Amino acid sequence: MTTNELPPGGTLIPDKLFFRIGDVARLAGVKPYVLRFWESEFPLISPDKSGSGHRVYRRTDVETILLIKHLLYQERYSIEGARKRINELRRGGELKAFKQEKAIVAAAPETPEKKERLGELRGLTRELRSLARTPLSQFFSS
Repeated sequence: MTTNELPPGGTLIPDKLFFRIGDVARLAGVKPYVLRFWESEFPLISPDKSGSGHRVYRRTDVETILLIKHLLYQERYSIEGARKRINELRRGGELKAFKQEKAIVAAAPETPEKKERLGELRGLTRELRSLARTPLSQFFSS
């Protein structure tokens, strides 16, 4: 499956590390209060708090939320049933695969500009590594 294809019933997750509650609510198609309720019912969802107290979800939280939505809305599990199903998937080592079945990460398209900048960054990294290996005495000798 390519990054432009969605799995059946899947959701495209932007290529970001962190998400705000409004972003997650839009991705999952639920209201923010539903997410807050699910946090209280499913210990797997554990967003951090920013310095200002706002919820900050990680990608794994978003994948878990999409899984929970699938179990509740498509497979028609109760909250308790969904919790049990998630625990079964965890015990069987299938949780990660099942979560990723319901979501796909959007990869940034490979453009010539992106390739060029990546090449520049690699060159700078090599130069910095070379400088880091140079003895300090070489910089201060007269």
